[in-house]
Amino acid sequence: MNPSKIVGLLLLFINHLTFAQKDVYLFSYFTDNGQDGLHFAYSKDGQNWTSLKEGKSFLTPAVGKDKLMRDPCIIQANDGTFHMVWTSGWHDQIIGYASSKDLINWSEQKAIPVMEHEPTAKNSWAPEVFYDDKKKNYLIFWATTIPGRHGDIADSEREKGWNHRIYATETIDFKTFSPTKLYFNPDFSAIDATILKDGKSYFMFIKNENPNPPQKNIRIIKSDKPSVFDVNKVSDPITGNYWAEGPTSIRIGEYVYVYFDKYRDHKYGAIRSKDMKNWEDISEQVSFPKGLRHGTVLKVSEEVFEGLKK
Repeated sequence: MNPSKIVGLLLLFINHLTFAQKDVYLFSYFTDNGQDGLHFAYSKDGQNWTSLKEGKSFLTPAVGKDKLMRDPCIIQANDGTFHMVWTSGWHDQIIGYASSKDLINWSEQKAIPVMEHEPTAKNSWAPEVFYDDKKKNYLIFWATTIPGRHGDIADSEREKGWNHRIYATETIDFKTFSPTKLYFNPDFSAIDATILKDGKSYFMFIKNENPNPPQKNIRIIKSDKPSVFDVNKVSDPITGNYWAEGPTSIRIGEYVYVYFDKYRDHKYGAIRSKDMKNWEDISEQVSFPKGLRHGTVLKVSEEVFEGLKK
């Protein structure tokens, strides 16, 4: 090959590397009670997080009895569309849904009536949306208490009557949904489930919510498909001697990071692992905006990030 052509190809390659888009880590979250809506923080390393828009809301909640936007969970589809679900109220039988191409301009918010067929259902908390690449559809799951439906747990006076399990529905278009089903039914009160695909395996992180004696810790379950997780394969706690909830996870380099709300300490914590078995607590190494509450970590392009910054 002509030397000048080789030089030209090298220059093109270097130019491509220089201008290639870089990914940014984004954290969707709420503050206070969720009344002012959707907030974002960003990070380049997964450990130091900075709020966007000076900590102001990007979207005001419009559905549900309480008009709240707690626990916002966002994923990006293959066509670039972002899909978000959230907790709309403390005692709603619905969850909120909206979509966006840029995380700035959002579709009309709508209520998905996930538990309205169960008249005694007390709540629909912390919904998550996950793309099931086995079934080629979206799995939406959340925590609900239906009195008398689930295995007994020891009550506490403060949390009397709450005994959650994870329910789910499926959709391909966020317009029609499969009948709600009981999705994960362990022998403990379970909330705040989230799923990570890592390699060929799927990992569910979930909070054991048992109040008496109090657990309030994060567990992990491994599966070869996201539609079924074995209740007999729940791990021991992977978080430390503190109360933790609202896990969200992502792989960054050689580590899988799990972030969670250390809600009694009024701050966020994190653990990480190279093998999904041995976990290192790095809560003292991470920093988050003050007041950040339960949300989702995701990776976005620099183009999307720059739009949010503006």
